[in-house]
Amino acid sequence: MDMPRPKPLLYVDAEPVQVAGGPEQVYKTRATTAFSGRDLDCMAEALYFEARGEGRQGQAAVAEVILNRVASGKFPNSVCGVINQPSQFSYTIGGRKTIRSKAAYLRVRQVAENALAGGTGNLTGGATYFHTPAVRPAWSRRFERTVRIGRHIFYRTGQRIASN
Repeated sequence: MDMPRPKPLLYVDAEPVQVAGGPEQVYKTRATTAFSGRDLDCMAEALYFEARGEGRQGQAAVAEVILNRVASGKFPNSVCGVINQPSQFSYTIGGRKTIRSKAAYLRVRQVAENALAGGTGNLTGGATYFHTPAVRPAWSRRFERTVRIGRHIFYRTGQRIASN
């Protein structure tokens, strides 16, 4: 026999509390193809070296760029292929790097798992490129800037819009 479901408690006299710097919400917005364990390893490594100092939203935005590249048809069609494409991600230049913080790696791995499951949403406006404000790569003048999240500026291909 099915028991009736309890009704949720409703607090009518309470206002929602806003938590400064609180947890970000990530919603699944699209179905994705199946990704392998190797894809997860590649994505987690890339997020560790490219965005471990960012919050979850900034890390998810970098993951979204990688997935946008996979889906674009203009880059390799796998996560590892995109990440290991020569001279595309700064940490891949100059040989293999060592992961020194297990805690940071485990955090970015969770973000990578969520991203590969389709949970990044549309944080970057379709961006396929990013950089930090510390550099100004020549290619940034050719692309349309979409958003800045944390310490990364994101771009997509298309006509650049003048900023007056």
